Amino acid sequence: MAKTGTTTQGLRAAIERSGYYPALVAEAVEAAVGGEQISSYLVHQETTFDANEVRRHVTVLVLTGNRFIVSHTDEQTADSSSPTPYATTSTESVKLDRISSVVVSRVVANPESYTPGTLPREVVLTIGWGAVSRLDLEPAACGDPNCEADHGYTGNSTADDLSLRVSEAGDGPDTVRQTLVFAQALSEATAATGTAR
Repeated sequence: MAKTGTTTQGLRAAIERSGYYPALVAEAVEAAVGGEQISSYLVHQETTFDANEVRRHVTVLVLTGNRFIVSHTDEQTADSSSPTPYATTSTESVKLDRISSVVVSRVVANPESYTPGTLPREVVLTIGWGAVSRLDLEPAACGDPNCEADHGYTGNSTADDLSLRVSEAGDGPDTVRQTLVFAQALSEATAATGTAR
């Protein structure tokens, strides 16, 4: 379930509604936010199935006037390093002027009859700030089918620090709407930061 809003109390309430270790998640996020005013936030819980186990993951995205904060919390089963189940939570704080891309991919049904304002059935929000890049390489070739020369490699480098997928079927229409609202707020904030340089 994703929630978006603009207050510290609203953020805490959204984390509590997610039901996913709310005290742990809220403490980590609030420590990262500090005393800054929250412009927008998104709380998204995802459940995955790993072999015979059900694993939960929550992502919290927070936008302040100066920073983008991302928090991930995962639960782990008991293993050789811990005799009891445990959770891992991490936060990353990124200055808005470091965000290089905000990509919103929308999947719509029946595009020939699309009406503006209709919610997509799926949204993928991808945010890049240079911490993680993906490099896709392939052998380069020339147009000569008989050429045996080594032309090196060609490829693409893609910033892919965070990718969050929500769907109407899996998460509900409110989650899709809220993801779009957060993406727009983040895009506007990064555009404003870019013009202020």
